[in-house]
Amino acid sequence: MRNTMPAGYRSMVTSPHYLATAVGSAILQQGGSAYDASVAVSAALGVVYPHMTGLGGDAFFLIYDAASGKVEGLNGSGRAGSGATVDAYTRQGLFDIPHRGPLSAVTVPGMVDAWWEVWQRGGRLPWADVLEPARRYAEEGFPVSRDLHRWMQRDEAWLRQDAGLSSLYLSGGRLLGEGERLVQPDLAAALRTLQAEGRDAFYTGSLMKGITEGLRKDGGLLVPEDFAAHRSTWVKPVSTTYRGCEVLQMPPNSQGFSVLMMLNMLEGMDLSGIGRNSAEFYHLAAEVVKRAFRDRDRYLTDPEFAAVPLEQLLSKEYAQTLAAGIELQPPAAAPHLSPASGQDTAYAAVVDEAGNAVSFIQSLYFDFGSAYMPEGTGIILQNRGSFFSLEETHVNALAPGKRTFHTLMPGMMLQNGVPSLLMGTQGGEGQPQTTLSLITGVVDYGCTIQEAVDLPRWVYGRTWGEDSDKLRIEDRGLGPEADRLKAWGHNVQLFGAWDGIMGQAQGIRIGSDGLRTGAADLRGDGAAIGW
Repeated sequence: MRNTMPAGYRSMVTSPHYLATAVGSAILQQGGSAYDASVAVSAALGVVYPHMTGLGGDAFFLIYDAASGKVEGLNGSGRAGSGATVDAYTRQGLFDIPHRGPLSAVTVPGMVDAWWEVWQRGGRLPWADVLEPARRYAEEGFPVSRDLHRWMQRDEAWLRQDAGLSSLYLSGGRLLGEGERLVQPDLAAALRTLQAEGRDAFYTGSLMKGITEGLRKDGGLLVPEDFAAHRSTWVKPVSTTYRGCEVLQMPPNSQGFSVLMMLNMLEGMDLSGIGRNSAEFYHLAAEVVKRAFRDRDRYLTDPEFAAVPLEQLLSKEYAQTLAAGIELQPPAAAPHLSPASGQDTAYAAVVDEAGNAVSFIQSLYFDFGSAYMPEGTGIILQNRGSFFSLEETHVNALAPGKRTFHTLMPGMMLQNGVPSLLMGTQGGEGQPQTTLSLITGVVDYGCTIQEAVDLPRWVYGRTWGEDSDKLRIEDRGLGPEADRLKAWGHNVQLFGAWDGIMGQAQGIRIGSDGLRTGAADLRGDGAAIGW
């Protein structure tokens, strides 16, 4: 664990890549707002963290506006194309949407429009200036980080299969090594076009044409009309209270409400005598996760296509009903399988001097998304739509214009109506679980935000697509506690003390005196900067 963490009374930025954090800090010091800085950080992450996020992906923003005292959410997730029907896949003999390739890129990327909306809402610097750091890193290059190189090694076969990806990540037939310069000239050109022409370049202009022409040649489904129809949506966050704090999340199609359900269940339990690394804690955590995921999987989809009964799911009475069957030391724990989710995500947060706060998260879904880059674009397309079901009766069944079940979930906690904690994490299925760890760490166990990020983590359920009821836990001397969990029926699997499978979390804590402290995850390449 770190002995110190960044702190200051004026501003704070944190992200999963130190270069992106530095970009956000520089934007703030140039007189930009948290709105400007969040867009600049997001764009920079799309360059220096290309295995996790980029122009071809989606983004969600939770924004506290200090002047009005209101919190708004921006849903920047894309919708399925007009030709994205179940029949379009089944007539090709497919019973599931492929996870990779052009046919997995079935939803319009929402990232760029989300940037534009956030910047227009509260940006102070010129649009081109906000994107300039990202463009420079794309054009001039940056050193391949430890995390990027690890994922390049894991996905080498996919990188070699796509001409655009192989031209970037391989040199002389070998993968670029950690510390070598990665230059992305086509991506730099795309960012330069965005600087000059704004968001329309991506949805009706030359960038859209390049992407859709590539998809047409390679058998994809998205067409120009799909891009032209895309708009982000400003939404009201969903919330609950936890031990006197208000916790906010994005509404569906985000899975954010699932962690609110978990908190509602835990609120009725006294954690004061339960050690954070004890069998009892992990047991309670796993059991509330199972119950929340059962309802999440039953209902979560685009609310414009199917009703999601949030009032019932988030009621304290319902939480008591769900938690009634949880025993502190049970004879056995009932397993529950949950659906597979990707892990390629980047969470970041910004607080500016005026008190504006932005909690945001973005993704390509799988690592390197669809592993497909339309020729000449420099843009990796997401495979988020591959999470749709091809079973027409499924709540998350594929349909034109529909947003899919989305794992992305930036979080914010308020005390007395103002932000006290911004938090989020990479990790797909693990996002609600790590968010639960962060909140309980701060609220129940008195941790600083860095200590909460550093706590040993768990992930219950599927990871990387395999059917599993495993309870994966980072082993920090768990020892006999793991044996007790197994005796209670949990399928425990221990991982290394700082294992990457647990994702990477970031956070900012804001004290009642205005002190901002920031945290970045030791499991990744992140940094926090404040002053």
